[in-house]
Amino acid sequence: MVDNTNATKAFVPQGKIVEEMVRRGILLVTGKTNEALGWQSLVSSKDVVGLKVYAEPGPSSGTRPAVVAAVIEGLLASGLPASNIIIWDKRLIDLRLSEFVALGQRYNVRVAGSMDAGYDEKVFYDNAIIGSLILGDLEFDRSGARTGRKSYVSKLVTQSMTKIISISPLLNHNVAGVCGHLYSVAMGSIDNSTRFESPRAMADAVPEIYALPGEERATGGRGPGPLGDRVVLCITDALIGQYQGQQLSLLQYAMELNQIWLSKDPVACDVLAVQELDRERQAREIPTLGGNPKLYENAAELELGIDDLARIHIIPAR
Repeated sequence: MVDNTNATKAFVPQGKIVEEMVRRGILLVTGKTNEALGWQSLVSSKDVVGLKVYAEPGPSSGTRPAVVAAVIEGLLASGLPASNIIIWDKRLIDLRLSEFVALGQRYNVRVAGSMDAGYDEKVFYDNAIIGSLILGDLEFDRSGARTGRKSYVSKLVTQSMTKIISISPLLNHNVAGVCGHLYSVAMGSIDNSTRFESPRAMADAVPEIYALPGEERATGGRGPGPLGDRVVLCITDALIGQYQGQQLSLLQYAMELNQIWLSKDPVACDVLAVQELDRERQAREIPTLGGNPKLYENAAELELGIDDLARIHIIPAR
């Protein structure tokens, strides 16, 4: 957890300070002696790295472009070509409105929506819950089907990137608890996702989608899965924490926390985020939303990370 009280001013991130925070965080999380070596321990110059952001709430409450810019600066300095970086979320229109298209033009990196790229019919999540298909869902577009029990993974993920860095805001979600790394990567990658809007369905589906296995190999065993196995780093953008509002930008329900969290454990990041948002609500006598602990218990059972707060070791960096 990197902390700098000057990281924001009136809810506006200060780019140079944010860049230094990310640099310090990379050194700590990788244990390397310089930033380039830190990034090189996570990705190679041949990787295509997808920076998964959460853009729908806009640039103030979603993932902030200043944090993504700091990550791009580090990757470029480590030798990764700009052509091998993709800023992505589910919808390109959200990326545009959240200033990521402009950021992509600034660094000459690709910006893409997973829904806009279409879906891979060979890679999917099958669940007994039947969903109502809509325009853009693979089975709806291909055959005109009205319902389906499969959620297909975007071609953007399965065919265009080899590694993923998840950059998630400290933002509440009324069903998942937080718009965190598990929720953002899983729900941002698939179609037919509205069927998972209840707490129970989301608690089962999000970890299982994140943990989707890879294809079986002719020589035996499986290759890496399309989602969780490709995530090499989770960065929680805790410059600002919004404890009410979900996909809406409501800065009247936000605080300047001025922190950036880095970890290889998405579950630990997310349960810490749920705890922090609950702490902020309690301080303002706002009822807790529950946080959907079953989602994170299920994720821990799938060995995606640690959900027990007592077992999470926090290294503060100031």
